[in-house]
Amino acid sequence: MNYFTSTKTNPHLVNIGLLLVRVFVGFAMLSHGFPKLQQLLSGQEIQFFDFLGLGQKFSLILAVFAEFVCSIFLILGLFTRPAIFFLLITMAVAGLVVHGSDEFAKRELSLLYLSVFLLLFTFGPGKYSVDGMISKRKESKW
Repeated sequence: MNYFTSTKTNPHLVNIGLLLVRVFVGFAMLSHGFPKLQQLLSGQEIQFFDFLGLGQKFSLILAVFAEFVCSIFLILGLFTRPAIFFLLITMAVAGLVVHGSDEFAKRELSLLYLSVFLLLFTFGPGKYSVDGMISKRKESKW
């Protein structure tokens, strides 16, 4: 049976695919969060969306945590689902609240990230991750 017409999945290819998506999306989000980290550390006046009245600076700190720190966890595959949870919340706020009244082209990137993070949250980090190594070690009771 041809792989392209089959409905069966190859677990090895699924794990490689999860690794590639995790690393690519993680680095893409990391590069998206780095300018926010620079803005936070610059000492200049912060111009950022004030989420739920938390204040602009605290909202920026939360965005930096999600987009920069959690992206590093995503790349490593360490604490993957908790990291993705924060990324999901951040992208939902960006796509549905911050850019909610903008045209679709402005919301598109955050909604695409949101959909990829939903898939990664559903399927997990895969075998080739720190979480996968920890899980394998726990199962071996070593």
